[in-house]
Amino acid sequence: MTSVVVVGSINLDVVVSCERFPRPGDTVPGSAVSYGQGGKGANQARAAARAGASATFIGAVGDDDAADRVMSALSNDVHVRASRAPGQTGVALVTVDTHGENTIVVVPGANSLLTLSDEDRRVISASDVLLVQLEVPVPVVLDAARAAQQAGTTVMLNPSPVIDLPADLWPLIDVAVVNRAEAHALRSPLDGVGTVVTTVGADGAELRGPDGLVRADGIAVAVADTTGAGDAFAGMLAASWHLPPAERLARANAAGALATTISGAASAPTAADVDAFLRTTHR
Repeated sequence: MTSVVVVGSINLDVVVSCERFPRPGDTVPGSAVSYGQGGKGANQARAAARAGASATFIGAVGDDDAADRVMSALSNDVHVRASRAPGQTGVALVTVDTHGENTIVVVPGANSLLTLSDEDRRVISASDVLLVQLEVPVPVVLDAARAAQQAGTTVMLNPSPVIDLPADLWPLIDVAVVNRAEAHALRSPLDGVGTVVTTVGADGAELRGPDGLVRADGIAVAVADTTGAGDAFAGMLAASWHLPPAERLARANAAGALATTISGAASAPTAADVDAFLRTTHR
């Protein structure tokens, strides 16, 4: 079993369904509202766990009621190491239209106060894969990546949202997981990364690594909500990193597609779901 540590954000998601997105100054009626655990880091940790990995999440929550709610939801699947910071737990306001597209406003809250302890670094060093994103302070990402590299742990970066990163972070990255827009924005830094995995929406995904280029075709599904699809992809990819490149990419691609068929950010499928889905699509 692959052990995956995810250092990243955890939020309370407030998701509103509506027919179309409001324009500036506009008001539109919503059809439903739901509350749940989100945050790219927490979503990716759950995705890795559901994919069959031994998953640990390292993050920060506030001292409010939302903290217990989001940690309780995540701890069903993941070992949670969440420090408490004074103030508000992170919140994401998500709107989803009838086509399954979304807009998101994130209030970072405690995520912006995350730091790593010596025990956090020890846990990272003992793992097979470290998965990080950019919804927590960059110095924390750098700290985690250094601890992982020193221990020989594979460092996987999902550079989302795209921001300027220190030059000394990129040499620590073994794998970058990006979408088409991120790949375009980060073209030069990605040239120095050993393995780059790029999702291309309905066209599937591709992996450029030491052994060349591998592609996975897009899979047609009935899209309900694209929120969390990228996180499902990244979590499955991390959990499958011990497999050959074509297989790890196929499983991640299937997980991302399946996640779009379920509403909500925490929509990652299980390993069994992906197995069954791949058997169907490969007939």
